[in-house]
Amino acid sequence: MTENHQPDRDDELIQLRQQNDHLRGALERAEDRASRTDPLDPRLWATRAKRLARFGGSAARALVRGRRRGAPLESGDPSAPSSFERWSARMDASRFVGFPVSWRFTRVPVSQPAGIAVVLHCHFPELLDELLERLTAIDEPFDLYITNSSGTPIEASRLRTTGARHVEVLTVENHGRDIWPLVQLVNAGILDPYPIVLKVHTKQSAWRAEHDTLDGDGATWRASFVESLLGSSDDVTTIVSAMRADPDIAVVTADGSIAGTEHWGGDLELVRGLYRRLSMPLDPEALRFPAGSMYWIRGFVLQGLRAFRFEREDFEPEAGQIDGTCAHAIERMIGLLSEEAGMRILTRSEVPASPGAPCTQPRARLVPFYLPQFHRVAENDRWWGKGFTEWYNVVKAHPIYPGHDVPLRPTELGFYSLELDDVRAQQLELAREHDIAGFMYYYYWFAGKRLLELPIERLLESDIEQPLCIMWANENWTRRWDGGDADVLIAQEYDSVPAEEFIEDVMPLLRDPRYLRADGKAVLAVYKLAQLPDPVATVERWRARCREEGVGELLLLQVDVGPAMGSLRDAGALGIIDGSLGFAPHNLDWVATEIPADQWDPRFEGRAMSYRAMVQGYAERLADLPDDAYPGAMVTFDNTARRQWQPDLFTGTNPYTFRRWLADCAAAVADRSPDARLVFVNAWNEWAESAVLEPTEQYGRTYLQACRSAMGVG
Repeated sequence: MTENHQPDRDDELIQLRQQNDHLRGALERAEDRASRTDPLDPRLWATRAKRLARFGGSAARALVRGRRRGAPLESGDPSAPSSFERWSARMDASRFVGFPVSWRFTRVPVSQPAGIAVVLHCHFPELLDELLERLTAIDEPFDLYITNSSGTPIEASRLRTTGARHVEVLTVENHGRDIWPLVQLVNAGILDPYPIVLKVHTKQSAWRAEHDTLDGDGATWRASFVESLLGSSDDVTTIVSAMRADPDIAVVTADGSIAGTEHWGGDLELVRGLYRRLSMPLDPEALRFPAGSMYWIRGFVLQGLRAFRFEREDFEPEAGQIDGTCAHAIERMIGLLSEEAGMRILTRSEVPASPGAPCTQPRARLVPFYLPQFHRVAENDRWWGKGFTEWYNVVKAHPIYPGHDVPLRPTELGFYSLELDDVRAQQLELAREHDIAGFMYYYYWFAGKRLLELPIERLLESDIEQPLCIMWANENWTRRWDGGDADVLIAQEYDSVPAEEFIEDVMPLLRDPRYLRADGKAVLAVYKLAQLPDPVATVERWRARCREEGVGELLLLQVDVGPAMGSLRDAGALGIIDGSLGFAPHNLDWVATEIPADQWDPRFEGRAMSYRAMVQGYAERLADLPDDAYPGAMVTFDNTARRQWQPDLFTGTNPYTFRRWLADCAAAVADRSPDARLVFVNAWNEWAESAVLEPTEQYGRTYLQACRSAMGVG
């Protein structure tokens, strides 16, 4: 086991110098030679602070201090079939599938999924009847999926005695134990509809009787699982009720079956390699997992495995191994990932006997930001060339470090045009399926001139019941896509048309019955409220006009971008707005990435930060969230598609940590009225910043599934 090493001050200085040498090249070349030879020179850090100021004071302070840093990522075992190096080579220029292509033609998907799926892996058919009989303890509708590697056919009619509503037998090879068959179900999307899954298998484990650190034999161990998980209808009802009442219960397993660091065995380096696929930091001391791979489990914990893009080649040929395979590594990851997602692992005796009422309504109202960019407009034709949309930026991005997931590639919606109503209808369907309350559209208004207004206009003209609200994105458009004052394409000019007139332009939107309201108030946000010439007079005019026009009251929010970038410092004292909304990564702590400096492309001249560190830092703020603050989370932020070698990006982003961030945000607003439990997400479709909830080839639906899970009803 690798010992965590806490660097002393000398080590830290060395790390900072290495980081700056590799990751801050452009800035150092802009300084004189004396500054370049010492990365800690105050002049150099002052320059960086100015660059960081546009993202808010706390971000600048975090990197200027240069003190907080996670442990560097380690590579794992490069010789393993599932190693990061071998996996990367397989993924290069290939389209991920991860399940038998024949399933697309032979399977008939269930039309009305039950609330529970049972996944039963059968390798020892002589043990099948015992498990089938036990499934009758499930006293509500469930769907049964059997992965059969036994070589003995299993008739579906034999399985209907269990009471399952939908029954399906999938023949699989004896490869990857019970884990690879399970992962194939995940990759194929078969388990996507299910909030709760029971996973069991025909377990023998004859080797267990001879193992010097484990008690009992395989038959005894199997019996303990079956009795704990399917002992009686009352047992099943108690477990399922507890999981429905508490969305943060990830796993329920048999008593005595939770293992810890003493069971890393030969799997630590394998897990390191698997985590590198998502650039995720790993704490070896955090291992706590349900051994034996039989449990009741939250659907999302399994669904999220899709992000790792497991393939057949990851799994070792069957040779009776009892440790040190990809299947054993994933067994341990189930526990690690559950806790990374902010959830808990329980034994049967820890399940509360009286769990309370089920969670039937979302814990908060998730509102992701929506970019109405993906259609042609005359201005973009003139500025960037005919036919331009941001899909051009998205597809030209090149990876900067091993495991860097660019370019993102869409799947279900394709490279769409927002000129089409059908796209909005599909987006609405995805949003509804995953407990998204509505979209906050970026609204572009420049002194009376609208840009990218077509999607909103088409939505208003349609009968699509898509809830929406807007944020006035009142910043300049520039060639650097940074809202600054250089290379301006179109500017915010408040002198020519007063900001008070903005409310007249959006009045038809505010009156629309689909417009999002909280406690009866129309939700309206302004990106940089402090930049308005007279915010007080402007807001007073807006409120008066809304009352006159029958819109009623506004819930007027400023975006928390930090005072340096455009937030009002004394907005509360002035009483002109109703609060602020979180727009990560703005005005949050930026902490240096865990990825070692020598892994970066030498052309990289941007800034790289740790996603996990930002999530942990924000959790501390959420513990004391002001009543007028509406929290926000982000999928990620990575504008490599726009700036290639000089981007700002976050590493280690993944659906499990994202789920924890959302759950923390929901908990922070739990004491508010249901209508006012707003949580904002960056973003639904910011493809050129990799902030995308929409399905991608790399991650599938896992970020959407994280939303549904965090909201508590999935």
